Amino acid sequence: MDPNLMIMRDMKKLGVSEYECKAYLKLLETYPLNGYALSKKSGIPRSRIYEVLKNLIEKQMVFEQEQEKNRLYYPVEPDIFIKNLKARYDDVFSNIAEVAGRLYKEKKQDDRLVVIKGRRNIIDFLTLLIKGAEKRIALSIWDEEIRELTVHLDTAQKRGVALRGIYFGETPPYETLVPHRRIKRYMAEKKERYLSIIIDKAHAISGIVSRGEESQVTWTRDEGFIEVSEDYIAHDLVVNLYSASLDEDGYDRFETFADKVHDHYFHYSDEEFRTYQQLK
Repeated sequence: MDPNLMIMRDMKKLGVSEYECKAYLKLLETYPLNGYALSKKSGIPRSRIYEVLKNLIEKQMVFEQEQEKNRLYYPVEPDIFIKNLKARYDDVFSNIAEVAGRLYKEKKQDDRLVVIKGRRNIIDFLTLLIKGAEKRIALSIWDEEIRELTVHLDTAQKRGVALRGIYFGETPPYETLVPHRRIKRYMAEKKERYLSIIIDKAHAISGIVSRGEESQVTWTRDEGFIEVSEDYIAHDLVVNLYSASLDEDGYDRFETFADKVHDHYFHYSDEEFRTYQQLK
């Protein structure tokens, strides 16, 4: 991409208009210039040039000087302009953080349950929360979903965020994730991919992610919901780590026992029970 187009794109993010970008960049190349010359060299209409210059002066990017009844315009040096801009934004961010943070902390326990629909929206929302993670992310997640979050999870780990949890797939992408046993049996029973993620013990996201745009999860900051979600993942870790530690005979006995417990709880039909038993 043309460097001028790149810098114009970035300056627009800071609230500088396209004409203001053009005028400032042109003054960096050639200065001083009067309004007429700057309009001609930059391609900015003469009817707009003085409005543009006025805005740039207010933004401390340009200053003017009278010389022999002529007003000439100079660019503020980039280092000075950027330093001033950073200082202004630091003040803005500090003020916002102070007031917004105080208002947010003054709120009582947030027990709302917010429904997020559509798999793409769910992934985008998870990305946002992962980017803000500071200490710990607990997951119960399938390969299909973690692949779309790996870049952001990698970045989180690099800044010291711990990852723990259960992985539904063949080879976990992180050593701290434990593979779930008997995935074929799980899918035969559940028939859906479920996801559960807890971030910093402050956010819990749980729901179905295998239905495309019909996927739906619940997000909450409710302490009770978060604690139950943590217990669910911790329990799954215990079961899967324990079963993986057994020898072949011990593993078979454990899974036979687990099938009977599930049967007693869910009241499977004979056909369902036989099917689930065969899916090791």
